[in-house]
Amino acid sequence: MSRVDDLLEQARAGLQRVDPEQAAALQAGGALIVDIRPHVNRAAEGEIPGAVVVERIVLEWRLDPEGEHRLPGLTADTRVVLVCNEGYASSFAAADAQRVGLARATDLIGGFRGWQTAGLPVVPGGSPAVP
Repeated sequence: MSRVDDLLEQARAGLQRVDPEQAAALQAGGALIVDIRPHVNRAAEGEIPGAVVVERIVLEWRLDPEGEHRLPGLTADTRVVLVCNEGYASSFAAADAQRVGLARATDLIGGFRGWQTAGLPVVPGGSPAVP
């Protein structure tokens, strides 16, 4: 096992990862879907309706429930599901979100492509990220 595989396993050990159908149900119940994919991927493949786009470079600042740069309405109790292309970078991001105070943060198994493969709704992409 490579070092990064070991780190990924450690990150996932603290997550209750969700499949696309579970993520859709969580979103319908008020969970926040956060898309961390680069603009080029969102523009080419589309986006999950209602997802908030946050570039990975500022993610911890937007997801710190006590930070002045947090997303509007975000609290330590907010359920957050992070989404990347295939569910790898989002596992690291979800573990980071937990470290900054979002104990209920997790990620989407299979990422956006898993969502798409499950036949869940997708809208044309290219939304700007939250500044």
